[in-house]
Amino acid sequence: MFPIRDHNPSERKPWVTLTLIVVNCLVFLGYAGSLGDEAAIYVLFWDWGVVPVKISHGVGLSGLFTAMFLHAGLMHLGGNMLFLWVFGDNLEDRLGHLGFLIFYLAAGLGAGLLEVLAAPASEVPMVGASGAIAGVMGGYLMLFPRARVDVLVIFIVFFRIFVVPAWLVLGIWFLLQFFSGLAGPAGQGGVAYWAHVGGFLVGLVAILPAWMRAGGPRFWSQTGGHPDHPATRYRLTESPIPKVRRRR
Repeated sequence: MFPIRDHNPSERKPWVTLTLIVVNCLVFLGYAGSLGDEAAIYVLFWDWGVVPVKISHGVGLSGLFTAMFLHAGLMHLGGNMLFLWVFGDNLEDRLGHLGFLIFYLAAGLGAGLLEVLAAPASEVPMVGASGAIAGVMGGYLMLFPRARVDVLVIFIVFFRIFVVPAWLVLGIWFLLQFFSGLAGPAGQGGVAYWAHVGGFLVGLVAILPAWMRAGGPRFWSQTGGHPDHPATRYRLTESPIPKVRRRR
């Protein structure tokens, strides 16, 4: 289940969101040729990723920042950048460029710290922007819980786009991360579930000042949880595949 766009237009160019996407892609291209060399990649991630055992001993603290710009593969990068593109522009529109950048980095740092707390003796490096992006998703949920989101659902050979409220998409995602984190040790299956949970919770808390400035509960009552401006309407074009009617 992949969100591919929302119906919540931003009123100004999301320069920080676009820059973060470009920087992440450029950093990935810088070492993509080494992905087949497991030893080289491990050293890269050990030096620049979040390694809980190092941070627990006060070493490698810079990894809490640099890990946000490293990804373990093309699918890892693509999935994260898709979520950032869908949800990041609206938070940047609300917080301003500098405010959004601070928000994003704070969520990423919080995500890394929770992963360290979950497994302080772990020697497995954690990399990826997903903790910071989870914070963006938490902030989005707080401001626009009923914004319409187009979700691509793929099940074996079945695929279809559904329009669902943001609270459903983001709520299901958060619960999956939370219960997956409870199901086993931190970092199981190569996924830092507690970093996702931590980033999401940091986002929920960090967006509260902006939510209160907008009116707090009154903001929700005025907008009904929808964006506080007209939603985008997408026109669907008819499929070019000809219809074959069944003969009776």
